[in-house]
Amino acid sequence: MNLLILGRGKTGSLVAEVARSRRHQVNVLCAADNVAAAALTPAALSPVNVVLDFTTPDAVVPNVEACVRAGKNIVVGTTGWHTHVPRIREMVVSARTGLLYGSNFSIGVNLFFEIARTAGVALKYDYSGQIFERHHEHKKDAPSGTALTIQNIVREASGKEQNLEITSFREGDVVGMHEVTLNSAGDRIYLCHDAKSRLGFADGAVRAAEWLAGKTGFFDFRDVWREL
Repeated sequence: MNLLILGRGKTGSLVAEVARSRRHQVNVLCAADNVAAAALTPAALSPVNVVLDFTTPDAVVPNVEACVRAGKNIVVGTTGWHTHVPRIREMVVSARTGLLYGSNFSIGVNLFFEIARTAGVALKYDYSGQIFERHHEHKKDAPSGTALTIQNIVREASGKEQNLEITSFREGDVVGMHEVTLNSAGDRIYLCHDAKSRLGFADGAVRAAEWLAGKTGFFDFRDVWREL
C-alpha cells in the first residue's frame, strides 16, 4: 500500500520503519510541512491508500477533516482530541470514509485493558483504586489516552459513576508505564503494564492501517485488534 505518515517524532519515525519492513510505500510529513493540514489536499492525497496520524492534539482534527474531504481513510494514533469524537464520527460516517483510532495500538496494552475490566469489579466489594501513568517529558497530553481508557473501563466494570483518580508523571524518556492499584482493608491488587519500547505500538498501527484499507466506518482499535 501507499501510506502517508503525519508526524516525524519517535513514534511516527518507527511506524515508517515498520511499514517499510512490511513492504509498503511510505511518505512522511513533519509538522512544518503541514501547517493547519495545508498539505493534505485532494490532489496530494490522491495516490495514498491510508493516512496515519502521529502528530499533536491540536493538529489531529484538521488532519482528519482534510482526509475525510479527500475521501481517504485514516488511522489516528494521536491522543488528547477525544472530545471531538462525536462530531468526527458523524463526519466520517456521512462521507463514507474510514477512521480507526486508539489510545494505544499495543497488543499487550489491549490485553491489559481486559485485565483491568476484570479487576474493576473489585470496586463493588469495598475496594478503592487509583491509576498512575508515566511517560517521557515531551508528551503533550496528561493524563495519557491509555490512562483515560483504563479509567473508563474500570468505571464501566464497577457500575459506579465515580472515576478512579489518575496521577501523571512526565520524566526522562519513559516510553509508557500504566499502573492500577485496588485497595481494601485486607489486601491490595496491583496491575502494571510497562512498555519497553515503542515497537509494539508501531507494529499495531501499521497492522491497523492494513486492516482499515478499503473499509468504511468509525472504529476503535479495542474492537478490532483480535482480528489483526
